[in-house]
Amino acid sequence: MAKHLLTRFLTRWIVSGLGLWIAAALLGSDRLNISSGFWGVFGAGFFLALVNMAIKPLLVILSFPAIIFSLGLFMLVINGLTVMIASWIYSPLYVKSLWVGIVAGIILGFVNYLVSRILEDLS
Repeated sequence: MAKHLLTRFLTRWIVSGLGLWIAAALLGSDRLNISSGFWGVFGAGFFLALVNMAIKPLLVILSFPAIIFSLGLFMLVINGLTVMIASWIYSPLYVKSLWVGIVAGIILGFVNYLVSRILEDLS
């Protein structure tokens, strides 16, 4: 059980870092920026994975009526909030606004989907 949880967290950490790096490249440094190079991406991925495992489930539970009412579209806002929370916790990660966080969350979701498909194909 603990080994599975650790493996899952490490996978989320790597995918989160990769997704943030891609989002920063696509959105531009004036909207989303990760300073400190590789170590900045490494740290930002760690804190985003931590927020996704610890805080995001609580956000989903508290906003469940909004998620149902919007037919799931409110999850985009929650994903944007998790990116914003990670930027508040980890100062080398700069996110200009909630809208940028939402777009970054969409990019992260797409990267997560691609990595999941690749890992499924390998196993």
